[in-house]
Amino acid sequence: MGYHHIDPEDLPETADYPCDRRGIADAAELHALHAATYEMAPGEQLPRSYHYHQQREELFYVLTGTLHVETPEEEFVVPADEVFVAEPESPHRAFTPADADGPTKVLGVGAPKTDIALPYDPDSED
Repeated sequence: MGYHHIDPEDLPETADYPCDRRGIADAAELHALHAATYEMAPGEQLPRSYHYHQQREELFYVLTGTLHVETPEEEFVVPADEVFVAEPESPHRAFTPADADGPTKVLGVGAPKTDIALPYDPDSED
């Protein structure tokens, strides 16, 4: 059996990421589940791009602050201690607005881990 006790604050930040990302799944060498913490200062976003996944289900639990999530239909506002879920094929972009009072910290999990993010262009016609 394998167990891991991890403090995300002890993990290194992911290089070349638009916010402070700490890879829990990487540290625990998880194969099926993606897990990371994200801290977004005002004006920062969680993903590298507005995107969707073909198979991955994603869950964002807001630890502190307020998460905003842009989707093709609306912008969701998710306060601390609430959860936002994106099903497969559902474009989204999570961020902290530039005029926010402070940072937003989120625990993000998703499965399957290996389902790459596909860019979504809200101006394209599908």
